Amino acid sequence: MPVFQSRLDIHSEEFAANRHEMMALIEEMATLEQRAVDASNRRRSVFEQRNQVPPYDRVTKLLDQDMPFLRLHSLSNYLYEDPDPDTSVPGASMIVGVGFVSGVRVMIWVDDSGIRAGSYTKNTVDTALSIQKIALRQNLPLVHLVESAGANLMDFSVENWIGAGAMFRNLAWFSASGLPVVTVLHGPSTAGGAYMPGMSDYVIGVKKNGLAALGAAALVKAATGEVADDRELGGSEMHATTTGLVEYLAEDDADGIALARRVVSNLDWNRDGRWRAPPSYEEPLYDLEDIVGLVPVDYRVGYDSHELIARLVDGAVIDDFKPDYGATMICAHVSITGIRCGLLANNGPIDPQGANKAAQFMQLCDQADLPLVFLSNITGYMVGVEYEQAGMIKAGAKMIQAVSNVQVPKITLYCGASYGAGNYGMCGFSYEPDFLFAWPNASSHVMGGEQAARTMTQVAEVAAERRGEVPNREALAAQEARIISHFSAQESAFYSAGRNLSHAVIDPRDSRQAIGFALATCLEGRAHSPKKLSFGVGRM
Repeated sequence: MPVFQSRLDIHSEEFAANRHEMMALIEEMATLEQRAVDASNRRRSVFEQRNQVPPYDRVTKLLDQDMPFLRLHSLSNYLYEDPDPDTSVPGASMIVGVGFVSGVRVMIWVDDSGIRAGSYTKNTVDTALSIQKIALRQNLPLVHLVESAGANLMDFSVENWIGAGAMFRNLAWFSASGLPVVTVLHGPSTAGGAYMPGMSDYVIGVKKNGLAALGAAALVKAATGEVADDRELGGSEMHATTTGLVEYLAEDDADGIALARRVVSNLDWNRDGRWRAPPSYEEPLYDLEDIVGLVPVDYRVGYDSHELIARLVDGAVIDDFKPDYGATMICAHVSITGIRCGLLANNGPIDPQGANKAAQFMQLCDQADLPLVFLSNITGYMVGVEYEQAGMIKAGAKMIQAVSNVQVPKITLYCGASYGAGNYGMCGFSYEPDFLFAWPNASSHVMGGEQAARTMTQVAEVAAERRGEVPNREALAAQEARIISHFSAQESAFYSAGRNLSHAVIDPRDSRQAIGFALATCLEGRAHSPKKLSFGVGRM
């Protein structure tokens, strides 16, 4: 077996410097995520007074203990609604991810009612649409713990309103696709939010706190003048006895979550699962901890991606495909947590040979039904007379054709730069990878800020020369500074995550676990054959 022999010196000054810089970014990521937890827990006493379980504790009670949970979109809305990095709270008032409930792999969606009563942020709808898309693609049942004040009418946009309609349409698709939606009504779900339980297959209502109504008392009075009581309008007890919206009535939050676990168990979901996780596999030959010192934070500093691959794959076994052809484009057959897959990584810009190799490799993996893993650290395709005449456009187009059309699962990890068309060829976000992870040092944009600034300076110089003028160096320097600042503000992994342009920012040391979990989710989902209907199950 071709076991990779590492040459990494973990005692070098370079390793120490890389580790120091990467650990600082990991700590920043953890601090941002903790900011949302702290903001939610500030209302813990309020939940206790209501005999309720706080949102993060609901997650713990719902999930199977000692089983993995892949948190998604934990940085959603960061720097989006509030552009101040010192005060912006990430999470979009949601706690979402893939985990196990009663032994079933499901998508969970928990409204974080500890923050602004769970009302929608600027990015809440987009986050919900993202996880619904993942769940529909991966055949995952959905468990939703509802308690949200819904739209904030002070700044709710028409775009959010339109997007919210798609959330309810997707719930109809879930039911019709044979993917059950299980909802626990912990607290208010009013106006459009009333369709959350309304579009669900199973609804568990919590006594005294659960509420679902198209119009709560205040809205009813404003709209019709009628004076009504919230519990009379939409309390869980009323829905369990009068409308039939609630199937199961829970004594309290904890009981509601326990009932949700029972409902999921009763589905017997795993009875038709043909795919089973490999019972055993080789662990990595090298320490995962090495990754934080191996990879430079500055993407302009190179390293051998084989060193990274060796720390992610089983036993450091790397079967390189055409290693001496298009050498900066690494293509290899590997195994990750016992799952065979094709892996693509970068050791520099992609030349025509590398693009041709990658296109062929992806098609071969598609033929063999092997999932694809992309380790994206790419500044783009090669430019210049030599490469243009060698057919860079055609070769790059072949690669983009392949990544666009392969039918196997695709997992992407931004582990450095991800710029320009190189991002496209390496299965960037717009190419709909099943899961896209990013390290906190990842940087992505159309190009680097300095490159963009130099490009625009050269354009201005040529324009001035054509006019017979002398370029204004002071004005050009100011323009360069503005462009660099503009690009730099947008290229970080945290900024992209705030706009849901990745599914999760992860600690580099968790990469093997995250990729392995994502691969298993995709393969298990494809093995399921839910019974499809013409329509979702109608509520009776």
